[in-house]
Amino acid sequence: MLQITPQMTLFLSINHMDFRKGIDAIVALCQQQLHQDPFSGALFAFTNRNRTAVKLLIYDGNGFWLCLKRFSKGKLQWWPSDRHNTSPIYHIDATQLSILISQGNPQMSTLGSTWKRLPSQPDNQD
Repeated sequence: MLQITPQMTLFLSINHMDFRKGIDAIVALCQQQLHQDPFSGALFAFTNRNRTAVKLLIYDGNGFWLCLKRFSKGKLQWWPSDRHNTSPIYHIDATQLSILISQGNPQMSTLGSTWKRLPSQPDNQD
């Protein structure tokens, strides 16, 4: 089963993708255009030109998952643009991805932080 956790690295490809591409072509796109390792366990998200669908690619250590969500009505309200980014990828967290694939705008959300590091505890030396 595929699980998206707050500790995962998630990338959005800023440029749209031809949704006829399969796993091998998307893996090559991650390596050559996004300059990322698709075998790292990071999740990669892509949209089509009309922003009516999202594809997710992730390697779970045993194989690739390729998930497609095609919206029955409407399209994505938000996707990062290349006008403000010099990189072909945009970092996002798990909560923002959930908002995005529900056709919301993660930049307009007022949700709190998804997790925080606990302070280290001193060792008890009796």
